[in-house]
Amino acid sequence: MERAALFDVDGTLVDTNHLHVVAWWEAFRQGGHRVPTHAVHRALGLPGDRLIDELLAPSRDRTADAGISAAHDTLYATSFERLQAFDKAGELLRTLADDGWTIVLVTSAKDRELTALRRALDADDALTDTATADDVEEGKPAPDPVRHALSLVGVSEDRAVFVGDSVWDMRAARRAGVVPAGLLCGGIPRADLTGAGAAAVYDDPADLLARLRTSPFGTPA
Repeated sequence: MERAALFDVDGTLVDTNHLHVVAWWEAFRQGGHRVPTHAVHRALGLPGDRLIDELLAPSRDRTADAGISAAHDTLYATSFERLQAFDKAGELLRTLADDGWTIVLVTSAKDRELTALRRALDADDALTDTATADDVEEGKPAPDPVRHALSLVGVSEDRAVFVGDSVWDMRAARRAGVVPAGLLCGGIPRADLTGAGAAAVYDDPADLLARLRTSPFGTPA
């Protein structure tokens, strides 16, 4: 039977979270908002519009939101050529694919950003499909992105594992009925990931690869 290994990308497979933090911080500053970097960091993983809602007051002028989001995209794009995958990220995906897992990326990135992430990851040979923000009406922590990823490859939720670095990833996976595994390389504390539903937590892709046989990927469904 098919098994699906679903992976978030930013902060999970590619080392981008702090680049996003700086880009969002500057975008908010340009828009006249003072938002501390630690708050931005904890909101990463939400779709852009939800992230802005999470960090700014409801009474704000919402007509400026699109400009803030566009500023973030422009600022972050200056890093595209320098993005780096975490150690062993590509090897992790290839090992799972060789072991019969169907690999799907589940990401809010699209267009040029997604192209840059895939270039940094350099593991297209292991990928079966990619589920992006454009594919669903509601992003994480709603279960929609995870369910859509499963529908792309025809795998049921009880035959899947979702790996991510944010509490939003863990909640989305749990709500979709999929086993969540958390990685600390995105900078979110272990207790937060566990509290959001992570069945297991690892330092980074290399740590998960080293302990693969005792991880949710090594546990019979």
